[in-house]
Amino acid sequence: MGWLLRKCEKCHLYTLNHGTCPHCGGRVHIPHPAKFSPNDKYAKHRILLKNEGKET
Repeated sequence: MGWLLRKCEKCHLYTLNHGTCPHCGGRVHIPHPAKFSPNDKYAKHRILLKNEGKET
């Protein structure tokens, strides 16, 4: 069973709808973070991309 809960990007209300928010019609997304894995192959790339826009 996958994630059922969704969160609207516009009004920040939670819903079970998968397409749009029933209150404002905005897009919904899954509010849960990704699973953590100590063997993450792409962690180095994500950190580089995240720090790319920051200047020291």
